[in-house]
Amino acid sequence: MTIKDFDYKGFAENLAGQAADLVPKEFNDAEKEYVTNTLLNFSTIAGEALYQDPDNLGFNVDQATMITQIIAEWSFHKSVDLIRSGIPQQFWDPIMQKIAFTIFEISKQTFKQGLPQDQILQLIEHHVKKTYLDSIAELKEKGYIDEGLMEKAAAQSNIDAVMQQMENSGEVQLPQQEQGQQAQVPAAQEAQVPAAPGQTAPPAPVQAQPANIQNVTSIKYEPPKLLKLVTVAMLLKRMEDEDQVQEILECFDQTDAGTVIRYMYTDGIEGEMNPNMTSRFLDEIAKTLPEATEVSKKQLIKRVQDSVDAIGRNIMERKLQLERHKVRQFVFNAVEGEYYKISPRIANIIARYLESIV
Repeated sequence: MTIKDFDYKGFAENLAGQAADLVPKEFNDAEKEYVTNTLLNFSTIAGEALYQDPDNLGFNVDQATMITQIIAEWSFHKSVDLIRSGIPQQFWDPIMQKIAFTIFEISKQTFKQGLPQDQILQLIEHHVKKTYLDSIAELKEKGYIDEGLMEKAAAQSNIDAVMQQMENSGEVQLPQQEQGQQAQVPAAQEAQVPAAPGQTAPPAPVQAQPANIQNVTSIKYEPPKLLKLVTVAMLLKRMEDEDQVQEILECFDQTDAGTVIRYMYTDGIEGEMNPNMTSRFLDEIAKTLPEATEVSKKQLIKRVQDSVDAIGRNIMERKLQLERHKVRQFVFNAVEGEYYKISPRIANIIARYLESIV
């Protein structure tokens, strides 16, 4: 089912047209074109995916517009950061794709569960910055850039620079307790990609707070229930099958599901949990939600196929000659795209073994 009255193409084009006037003056024509084209491409792709709604998300036009505009905004700011970073252009698109995908996935989950807008924006900002920094660190690890370039790229933050500029010019007044920190206020035109006529621009991203069980949610739970929800979140974070994650979330009422999602996107929460208590809760969860402990079969098949492609089928067969029949059968079936019926936990061990010998 499509979203009525959601003209995603016109909306994306409008955003790109207005953003062209906000590109930094020092950029040359090619750089300006990259910023506007990146914004246009990702907002169009996101808008079309929301409009077609193949996952039956049921978003309305306001929600679809909000998600599309958030992607447009971050596409603008992070493409500016990449250009200023000095990172070779061949790496720009892969990094931007990761960022856009991150925003889209987090937006879908959080909007579907009805989280407050400020918390959605907080999660998105945190993960945009994390994805950007992780991508830069990966380039350094692979030897594509050096330490100095990595540090220069990591220091880029156009959104923070613009907000600071607005504060200095008096366009934004920071609350007294937030002096020196990013303002949690609606963005003015220079800080955001402007909204289309008749639409309301989303607030500027808010500063992510440190992970803490007490400050992640304001909902009051009895301690055992809250800890169980945190445990579920830790479990779902490690699952690779998005459909399965959504299936499990739908088993909870809306309030509890929202709490689980908050913890799924909160880094460092594992360190605040007692390992023994977590283990006990996992045992309880396994009895009621056996699907939650099952590794994605499709992903297992893909991992095996990738390992066999990397090492070559003949070499892989020789390495498996002394293995048990079920192990060999699982690998050979996976190469053909089929899942041989063994325990997912055992299948995961086999897949991990194959990856280690590539």
